[in-house]
Amino acid sequence: MSELANVTLVINGQTYTLQLEPRRTLVDAIREECGLTGTYAGCEHGVCGACTILFDGLSARSCLMLAVQADGHEILTVEGIAPSADKLHPLQQAFHENHGLQCGFCTPGMLTTLIEFLRDNPDPTEQEVRIAISGNLCRCTGYQNIVISALDAAKRLQAETANSQ
Repeated sequence: MSELANVTLVINGQTYTLQLEPRRTLVDAIREECGLTGTYAGCEHGVCGACTILFDGLSARSCLMLAVQADGHEILTVEGIAPSADKLHPLQQAFHENHGLQCGFCTPGMLTTLIEFLRDNPDPTEQEVRIAISGNLCRCTGYQNIVISALDAAKRLQAETANSQ
């Protein structure tokens, strides 16, 4: 066993201080040490997108990162997307209402990918959504309802912005 490293992860606004082997992946630390099991380890090669998180606001594959690399950085997982325990984020609500998920395995990665995408492109076209999610594999939905959900969420987010001004 190698020497343990002290790692401080800030996930969804909560600080986790851990002692981990330096070779421990971020996805494994999030799931096994922090108990946040919404982020999935799929292919473990960075291809499927199931492990996508927001790392300092940018999407990242947590299976390709070591936990020590995330020391002190801000991480957002699917568990941190909703604004409160009794209210879904507009993207989550759109996925729910438009049947944007079936088995749910790709959903956490899709949601975190789309959070960043819709933040940076608040009025996307269908083609832009398809390109944005092209790095996330889904074996169930055929992507159509995911795209519909993303476009619906964009409208919801635009309405929220207009109402807050």
